[in-house]
Amino acid sequence: MAVDIMPHIWPEDTDFALWELDAFDRDCPHCGHRMYICDHRHRHFFTLDGPVHLVCKLNHCPDPRCPGHTKTKSPEIEPTIALPGWGIGWDVFCWIGHRRFSRHWSIPQIRGELHDTFAIDLTERGIAKYIRRYQTMLAARQQDPEALRQHSHGVDSIILSIDGLQPEKGHETLYVVRELTGKRVWFAEPLLSATADEVRRLIKKAKGWAASFGKPVALWISDKQDAFVTGIAAEFPDVPHRYCANHFLRDLAKPVLEADSHAKVQMRKKVRGLRGIERSVLERRQESASERSSATPTAAVVAEVEAAVEDDPAGDVVLDYCAAVRGVLNNDQGGPLHPPGLQMAEALDEVRQSIQRGLAAKKGGSRRSN
Repeated sequence: MAVDIMPHIWPEDTDFALWELDAFDRDCPHCGHRMYICDHRHRHFFTLDGPVHLVCKLNHCPDPRCPGHTKTKSPEIEPTIALPGWGIGWDVFCWIGHRRFSRHWSIPQIRGELHDTFAIDLTERGIAKYIRRYQTMLAARQQDPEALRQHSHGVDSIILSIDGLQPEKGHETLYVVRELTGKRVWFAEPLLSATADEVRRLIKKAKGWAASFGKPVALWISDKQDAFVTGIAAEFPDVPHRYCANHFLRDLAKPVLEADSHAKVQMRKKVRGLRGIERSVLERRQESASERSSATPTAAVVAEVEAAVEDDPAGDVVLDYCAAVRGVLNNDQGGPLHPPGLQMAEALDEVRQSIQRGLAAKKGGSRRSN
């Protein structure tokens, strides 16, 4: 399967991480009524941590007389994760741009590394399109701002966000300022040192852009790094500064995920000996086949081995259980809302209950036969 900047079909067995987003402000901008969730938009895209199923809750005003009744409001944070129409998240996008312009990799080289390291299969045409968009974003500060001014026409106020995206540890971080109301990237600059003065310079630049458009800034959103907090407070003293919901959830879940990781280690220590169990089943089958074939011509040995396997349905059940447990122990997919350790515990408990049901059925059958 090849992912491109266009809709595509995902395999049914794709293991997606589920992310759900809602709007920050659910008050109708026209009449002030509380907006209701009227629909959901589903998206699938790749991140460096694996494929994501993004669910965006769409809101609208419930009053049919209100002009906002026919319009839906999307979660403001959605474009900070992946822009509309993209099959990849911002982390993959920055990774591609860094390899292309900092390391001067070829497109086939980028495609091969994405496939081998992250199991992301992009077409060369798709990578080329993402690279052109990367170039456009980096050059946005040198473009005529009239296009951005026209894009914000009809908007009463704007919401800004700032975030640092590091394609790889040890390399400069790309700081991106986005306008979330119109879902547009304003500018992006790589900073070798994210000092408070450097970050404040970017925030001051955003202040100048907003002033040139004649639009007030209603809200700032970031992960609330110290440099962001001090810079925004200095340049926008009367503007609210909210914590990015995605970063907040991730930071809030750190203790839980650390405990979850420790629990996985303990469960793996307790669930051991799978290979020994499988080996005993295979050795028993081999011994049974050897006894059958000891006085059998060589041409019939294969048939005898197959007969030994057919006469051992219990062995098949044991091997199936071993395969199921091994799959549970090797599954590390999950996230803050679905900790992999908790999923592992639930799956192991299901296996245990299945084994107990099988044993109970066998004992019941033995009593009836007596």
